[in-house]
Amino acid sequence: MDPIIIARMQFGITTVYHFFFVPLTLGLSVLVAILETLYVRTSKTYYKDLTKFWGKLFVINFAMGVVTGIVQEFQFGMNWSEYSRFVGDIFGAPLAIEALLAFFLESTFLGVWIFGWDRLSKGVHALAIWLVAIGSNVSALWILIANSFMQEPMGYIIQNGRAEMADFSALITNPNVWVQFPHTVLAGFTTAAFFVIGISAYHLLQRRDIEAFRTSFKLGAVFGAISIILLIVNGHAQAQEMVRSQPMKMAAAEALFVSEDPAGLSLITITDLAQRNEVFSLRIPRLLSFLAYNRFSGEVKGIHNLQEELSQKYGADNYIPPVIVTYWSFRVMVGSGFLMAALALLAVFISYRKSFQPKTWILKIFTAAIALPYLANTTGWLMTELGRAPWVVYGLMKIRDAISPTVGAETMLISLIGFTVVYAGLMIADIYLLQKFARAGIVSKMEDQGEEQIPSLVGTTG
Repeated sequence: MDPIIIARMQFGITTVYHFFFVPLTLGLSVLVAILETLYVRTSKTYYKDLTKFWGKLFVINFAMGVVTGIVQEFQFGMNWSEYSRFVGDIFGAPLAIEALLAFFLESTFLGVWIFGWDRLSKGVHALAIWLVAIGSNVSALWILIANSFMQEPMGYIIQNGRAEMADFSALITNPNVWVQFPHTVLAGFTTAAFFVIGISAYHLLQRRDIEAFRTSFKLGAVFGAISIILLIVNGHAQAQEMVRSQPMKMAAAEALFVSEDPAGLSLITITDLAQRNEVFSLRIPRLLSFLAYNRFSGEVKGIHNLQEELSQKYGADNYIPPVIVTYWSFRVMVGSGFLMAALALLAVFISYRKSFQPKTWILKIFTAAIALPYLANTTGWLMTELGRAPWVVYGLMKIRDAISPTVGAETMLISLIGFTVVYAGLMIADIYLLQKFARAGIVSKMEDQGEEQIPSLVGTTG
């Protein structure tokens, strides 16, 4: 057994699972805050009901995100201690700021929000959920500052065999941060929008709480359409940053083995992995050059050319990431994104028609489309991280040098099985809770016990 493969599998499984919850937290916190703001401004009861309904689902999701996120930090000292030793002085700073500032902000005010119904004024209570939303998104910023150092190291010096921080401002102004952060936040907004659209469509199919769920469907549609369009625009900027800072990742994402000028965008490419060459390729002429440089000309370097350059710069080694995974994950991510754009625009069109009477089959499509952003988020993360191979910190540290030298393959395998089993149980519990409370409808349907029971009901779901 290769301990590197087992360690990477464990980190990949736990991270993908954790990343199911993060985007929804980023976006749903904002949507709940918008709904409560509408309630404060209009005093309409159904806005309050919707705030409590979506807030309940947000609390369930947030709790799962916290539980799985803690494990992520433990792994740096478990299987990846050499990575922690080498880059801990830099990587630890933004993670500490995230925990002490952003996470405490969101968790503290989430408690205020859960237990503050009918105890705080409407305005102060709405402010609490806005602070939760701000804290959640600022938390993502600091985590992505840490990750961006892995993608494009800046503001460091190498001393005593370790990377040490030399310029904190360079760390936080890393150009990778300012394409990666908006991309992640907008992906979260899109995830939440399709979550709201899909569950609203389900209730419209059931003909329950029609007025309320028409409202949330419309809000999700507008929020989703704006978010996905901005996400696609930002994705273009992110691709250009990738060409500049990690050209091998772009070459692998396009299965481009030989440099081209102008370069065509691959619609489908079949490769021979043994020979590392393309067997068949259908490309749109010049479009990859446009993606890279905003003009229909310009060289995009190929895998073979970059392998030679990197070998000369860093020494003889294999600098080619897993081409098939990088290539197809990029296509699934982009394809899901454009499909979501079409569906979000369709949802806006349906929402603003004179007669809001969508066909049954259309509502079923929107319900199923809840899965689309999760597919895009997962494949996008896989491409971002696997496409950087063989580097764990680009240009500074390779994956094989980051693993813990004293942890054996058998120990890693036991922990991998343990995490997988526990996380499978958590996934079952999460899906059960989300389905249970999503299908229950808005809180007004549960008011046989009186509205005073609603705050405790919200609180106990966390």
